[in-house]
Amino acid sequence: MLFLLPPSEGKAQPVKGRPLDLVRLSFPSLTAERERLLTSELRAAPALPARDIYTGVLYAALDLPTLPAAIQRRFVIISAQYGAVRPSDRIATYKREIDAKRWRPLLDPELVKAAGRGVILDCRSATYVAAWRPRGPLAERTAHVSVVREVAGARTVVSHDAKKTRGEVARFVAETGETPRTVDALAALVRLRFPCELDQPEQPDAPWRLRIVTT
Repeated sequence: MLFLLPPSEGKAQPVKGRPLDLVRLSFPSLTAERERLLTSELRAAPALPARDIYTGVLYAALDLPTLPAAIQRRFVIISAQYGAVRPSDRIATYKREIDAKRWRPLLDPELVKAAGRGVILDCRSATYVAAWRPRGPLAERTAHVSVVREVAGARTVVSHDAKKTRGEVARFVAETGETPRTVDALAALVRLRFPCELDQPEQPDAPWRLRIVTT
């Protein structure tokens, strides 16, 4: 099973530590593009594991550092600066908007390989979904998490709080240690903790929608 995460706008600012080493990052086929984007400031800046760099609402709810290392390996974070990293990859703090069009063909073979034959729980925001969309049979095994709030029978889309809910959903699924083989099995697992609905893809090559309903 693969968990896909966005980065966070909020990031830690390490003041000491070894600098970034691009060749040690996961997904080595991305090294050339990473090198192209690397500034002199980033090259000299101290680096920390990605799980400690990203500090936003989703990451506070997910609390990656407290998950077992084997479970953390199931997570991939999409990054404007580095393309894709795993939680243990040591990266420097950066500010950059993602160029989804440029990263898309580079990310595709790496993320297809990372997904393997498993299910994908996609917790990314729309900006980072644009950088890579699973296609074909892989799309059929992908569930994108959305969040709505229901009050007195009326539903509204949740924006900021959706990040926290996505982090909580990912944390719950990861903690179970389960590896569901279908999106139906994944939805059944999530329902043990969260009210949710599973919507079929709206068009070919689109993922399923796992809608979490909050009150």
